[in-house]
Amino acid sequence: MKINKLTLSNGLRLVHSQDITTQMVALNIVYDVGARDEHPDHTGFAHLFEHLMFGGSVHIPDYDTPLQEAGGENNAWTNNDITNYYLTVPKSNVEIGFWLESDRMLGLAFSKQSLEVQRGVVMEEFKQRSLNQPYGDAGHLIRALAYKVHPYRWPTIGKKLSHISDATLDEVEDFFFHFYAPNNAVLAVTGNISWEETVALTEKWFGPIPRRQVRVRNLQSEPVQKEERRQEVERSVPLDALFMAYHMCDRQHPDYYAFDILSDILSNGRSSRLSRHLVQEQNLFSTIDAYISGSIDAGLLQISGKPAPGVSLEQAETAVKQELEALGESLIEEQELEKVKNKFESTQVFSTINYLNVATNLAWFELIGKAEDINHEVERYREVTAEQLMQVARKTFRKENSVVLHYRKA
Repeated sequence: MKINKLTLSNGLRLVHSQDITTQMVALNIVYDVGARDEHPDHTGFAHLFEHLMFGGSVHIPDYDTPLQEAGGENNAWTNNDITNYYLTVPKSNVEIGFWLESDRMLGLAFSKQSLEVQRGVVMEEFKQRSLNQPYGDAGHLIRALAYKVHPYRWPTIGKKLSHISDATLDEVEDFFFHFYAPNNAVLAVTGNISWEETVALTEKWFGPIPRRQVRVRNLQSEPVQKEERRQEVERSVPLDALFMAYHMCDRQHPDYYAFDILSDILSNGRSSRLSRHLVQEQNLFSTIDAYISGSIDAGLLQISGKPAPGVSLEQAETAVKQELEALGESLIEEQELEKVKNKFESTQVFSTINYLNVATNLAWFELIGKAEDINHEVERYREVTAEQLMQVARKTFRKENSVVLHYRKA
């Protein structure tokens, strides 16, 4: 994939890749701000801004209408590390995309009314996801068990509902002007647009936006966990559930790819180990899944599942631990490892077909390192050996590195 790059004088990083097979263009902006940048007593702000950014900007009171009239679509998402905004628009109307995105980077139309409207939306989402949904608070509980220092100890939605309900307009404005800045963002442009036109439109619309004093990130590293952490809760849920987590490395560590492969060996499809052994053969679980957080700082490899009828949480936990221990005791066979690597490669290849996926990935890779790294992802997965996987499993799946939550039906 041919990648073009430029950094504007105001610090905005521009990444571009042309695709003439489509008549569309995608703009993806990643802001280097997420839930980890929030104050412990003012959480949920990054997610609140995901909504506020659609509530009108300095010169554009309504973001959605002009884009829809131009034949475009948009959306956004937030996690603990970043806030991501994207839009797609026909190439004939591409300048509308640059106009819309640059204006809300320049400044939002801050008002008490806009804050109240979006606050209400976010609070309702908090209630639906975390308070009123079965197992909705499991993420809060696991994070609080696993992290004692690092701000990953609260989820993106926020630690408490009151942190959003009590947010003031001054606090919201302060958060915006310290993080939503050209020198704290990456703009990726893909689709049917030349590099020359991309540079011209970026300079025209984003170039005049001044640099800002971005708050310096100085996060404490999470201390090494030295003993197992456990919790048991009772809730009004239909079934018992088991949640487990193990501390893993950060996104830039060489072992990151090994952790990703281990999670897929455990749980990716019916032939994966947890599904084959614990669901199909032993009937110990009705559902079970394993996944990594993929976070920039040191994350978690998590396992969650619902035991089959008649199976206790204690039995279920023991069975999972046996599967994890097996990964550290013997080498994974070549065929099993190759199958997982092939899945990663096919996923990577397919992700380069869609111009919007390319924009999202280019912005992400530029933020965490350099955009060109996207061209080397497959070989990094290919380089992982069975010996490395066994060593990582042995080092990770230890009792003193574990977090266990028994979520019981009341």
